[in-house]
Amino acid sequence: MLAIQNALGPLFALILFGAVLGRIHYPGGDFWARAERLVYYVFFPALLVHTLARADISGVPLIRLAVVCLGATLAAALGLWLARRRVANDEAAFTSVFQGALRFNTYVAIAGAGALHGQAGIATAAVVIAVLVPTVNLLSVACFIGVGALGRTGLARSLFELLRNPLIVACIVGITLNATHIGLPGWSDPILALLGRPALPLGLIAVGVALRPAHLWRGSRALWMSSLVKLAIVPALAMGLAWLVGLDAVSRDVVLLFTGVSTATSAYILARQLGGDAELMAALITLQTAVAMLTLPLWLVLAG
Repeated sequence: MLAIQNALGPLFALILFGAVLGRIHYPGGDFWARAERLVYYVFFPALLVHTLARADISGVPLIRLAVVCLGATLAAALGLWLARRRVANDEAAFTSVFQGALRFNTYVAIAGAGALHGQAGIATAAVVIAVLVPTVNLLSVACFIGVGALGRTGLARSLFELLRNPLIVACIVGITLNATHIGLPGWSDPILALLGRPALPLGLIAVGVALRPAHLWRGSRALWMSSLVKLAIVPALAMGLAWLVGLDAVSRDVVLLFTGVSTATSAYILARQLGGDAELMAALITLQTAVAMLTLPLWLVLAG
């Protein structure tokens, strides 16, 4: 328990530091909105390309890892869709419930993987990102389509944005460089290493800045149902599948980090752009980030 606290504690401290900065509006203006875009489009893709291109994934159980990640995610998505009339009052709210239950905060998960298991954890996390990021994005767009929130124009725009998602592109580039044994020739290795370093600290602080405690007063059933699925049911499914297929400790911990962490802050932007319930999404992000600080270490202790 102490090792997990020491690994995850600094990450949560950075999130809380960001919440304080957001509360006092420092440094002001649209600084954090721009900083988050820089992390999302430049720093974090650089980190993913650098990690995947250099990673020795020969020891990563790719098929079993994919079975666990996809199995838990798809099972949760199917269950939510079948129970959509019970978990939300309207279609817009359901899309936010759906996103809140399936999306994950990549910054916290990959930082936790590195803190717990070093380079082996980061390499495994990069593989999980390559599997789950396209899957979760496709499921989210499919949810908006299924409830009729997207017209023809919205569908085309969503698919276009999915294809140019910087995390998906970075995963494809990194895996290609690794699989072809091209690697990172010349100065590309140190340049990408330098670009990737600010990604995690800035990303974690930006998570804290994006929290909106005022939205928690909404307190709807959808808010609590989505958080229950995200922080309890999905990691429980993942842990059960990890035990069934015999995942090693590193892979199991990394899967739990991705399935048990709070939802992604980018879900708020998608909810606002595609006709979801943005206010509910902001509440989900805030509540899950706070609660995950308690539940995520408990899942890792239970698994260990």
